[in-house]
Amino acid sequence: MKKDKLTQLLKTHHTDAFRWASQCCNYQHEDAEEVLQTSYLKIASGKARFNERSTFKTWLFAVIRNTARDYLDKQVRFEQLDPLSQTPAEAISEDRTNYRALLARLPERQQQVLLLVFYHGMTLQQVAETTNLHVGTVRTHYSRGKASLRVLIEKEKV
Repeated sequence: MKKDKLTQLLKTHHTDAFRWASQCCNYQHEDAEEVLQTSYLKIASGKARFNERSTFKTWLFAVIRNTARDYLDKQVRFEQLDPLSQTPAEAISEDRTNYRALLARLPERQQQVLLLVFYHGMTLQQVAETTNLHVGTVRTHYSRGKASLRVLIEKEKV
């Protein structure tokens, strides 16, 4: 692929790519920036090559997911003393934080599938290619994730 076309495609998908990197890094924006930059470097240096077997966005998201997994595996994290504490701004925007917290209760694969489908507008086939899973497995995570999220939302509203 020519450099100009690659640059244009990366610019087109940059916002969604950063959002996906952030989701892969548990909403740690500094980590997401690092992962996205490393992903772009892999692409620019030719370590990751687009073979046109899927859409560009699907391929890009797979590169980001794999880079994030490698990056987070190398990080040494300290557990927060009080993981449930909220800042005043988070308490005010409780509705958005509430759904993020509910989504965080789901297993990781279900979270990934739901985020890719609902927030990034991917089809289940594209999610399967991005996550290196079979379509049937993605369908299972998708339906179980929706059902679990529905139950959590109903419990929250009571």
